[in-house]
Amino acid sequence: MTRIFAALAALAVVVSSQLVTTQTAYAHERRTVGPYQFVVGFLNEPAFAGSLNGVDLTVTDTRASPPKNVEGVDKTLSVEIFAGGFSTSFKPPLTARFGQPGKYAAYFEPTRAGAYRFVFKGKVESQDVSETFESGPGRFNDAEDPAAIQYPAKVPEAAALAERLDAIDRDLRTAQIAALAALVVAIALPVGMAFMRRRA
Repeated sequence: MTRIFAALAALAVVVSSQLVTTQTAYAHERRTVGPYQFVVGFLNEPAFAGSLNGVDLTVTDTRASPPKNVEGVDKTLSVEIFAGGFSTSFKPPLTARFGQPGKYAAYFEPTRAGAYRFVFKGKVESQDVSETFESGPGRFNDAEDPAAIQYPAKVPEAAALAERLDAIDRDLRTAQIAALAALVVAIALPVGMAFMRRRA
């Protein structure tokens, strides 16, 4: 009886690990680039704005059977990150993940919820690479707003907080200019009136 329970427990572990693997693969995009397969997504899924994350890249050579993990890609390939409709990009270094041949990461912290694009350029061995991977349905997930999972207090995104601080700064500058103008008027008016009296 104990052997049956042990076998059922082992089977449950295998099934649950397969489900986790399937979910992880779903959150990444697979693409053939020459003889290689790229698997790209966020390093940690789901990705939340304001939390450390990274670009996750796995490269395998499909000419081998089974496919062979390709090493050294961090020396010949770069990644550029674009957020939403932003034209400016961020270029973190692509690094090999320790003890995981063929797997690479480019660490960064997404500060806005929404869509992200990862643009890879360079070479994998002798293969030229210029590929864009964009988050979205059927590819990899967008970065999510963390408000839904924050407890006990909701913390605004860094970008939203920066916008609020900019608005406060603008309001303060406007108030300072208005106060300075009022001070100039308050000083100039009596001086002007005194000058007019003297001339009269």
